[in-house]
Amino acid sequence: MQASDLGRFLRYLLVPEWLARRPFPRESLARIEAAIAASEQRHEGELRFVLEGCLPLGYALRPEGCRARALALFSDLRVWDTVHNSGVLIYLDLLDRQVEIVADRGINARVEAHFWEEVCRRMEAAFARGEFEAGCLAAIDDITAVLQRHFPALQANPNELPDAPLML
Repeated sequence: MQASDLGRFLRYLLVPEWLARRPFPRESLARIEAAIAASEQRHEGELRFVLEGCLPLGYALRPEGCRARALALFSDLRVWDTVHNSGVLIYLDLLDRQVEIVADRGINARVEAHFWEEVCRRMEAAFARGEFEAGCLAAIDDITAVLQRHFPALQANPNELPDAPLML
């Protein structure tokens, strides 16, 4: 086990989840929910925002654990099950401050993978500066712009996924 792996493992054992969740008080989560609701009025996409205090241990021990967890949640939360195949999962591992975005096949056919990576890295950079809510709202704005371009709201868009962030 490398020193960085040992440090991460100790963090998972010693840091309580409530401490990892502190950057997102109820008020911040409400503003994120409002931003998602406003976003979805401008396009036919669906956003699902999930925050987890820390990865479950089975995922934390894997090299690509954060990505694997995001993919599992994309499936479990049925983000893939939207009319236009335009669901987007934004997943935050709060303890490691890692972000993963998983987009449905309808979006991936039109938006290149590097766009999602850039959004993730900008969020992580904002988190490193202590700008948690601002980083999330900026990411929602970036995603809204790309969805508006590729999936403009042509008619009333039914809300297929909950707008409220899910805290695991």
